[in-house]
Amino acid sequence: MVTWTLLVLGMVLKYTGVTEWGVRGGGLVHGVVFLGYAAVTVLVAWNQRWRPLTTLLGLLSAVVPWAAWPHDRLLLRRGLLDGGWRRERGEGRLEGLRLAVLDHPVRSMVVVVVLVAVATAVLLWLGPPTGWAERFG
Repeated sequence: MVTWTLLVLGMVLKYTGVTEWGVRGGGLVHGVVFLGYAAVTVLVAWNQRWRPLTTLLGLLSAVVPWAAWPHDRLLLRRGLLDGGWRRERGEGRLEGLRLAVLDHPVRSMVVVVVLVAVATAVLLWLGPPTGWAERFG
């Protein structure tokens, strides 16, 4: 919610002719936090065995300004955030990966940070969505 607020304030400053720096700085911070939020949402959904629709709604809640807060409240009310990290091996081909992530939290965090940094760099290289047609069209 904080980064959405920074981005929206930056857009107000940009489109009122004050400065573009709010969008550049707020947009970058928001983008990085958005990617991190998506990664954490997927990991928590995997651990808590959410239905695919619940996971999708969690990811979409980050796209709509300020929607993550009511979505998180809904998850709390429904008990979908209860309990700790599952340590038992469940069914599925990726359960070994989930347990490896839990067994090596620092290493896993470094991997997520690197992936977010790479994704951010690629997205910065691509530029804003409005310029994709000129770049790739």
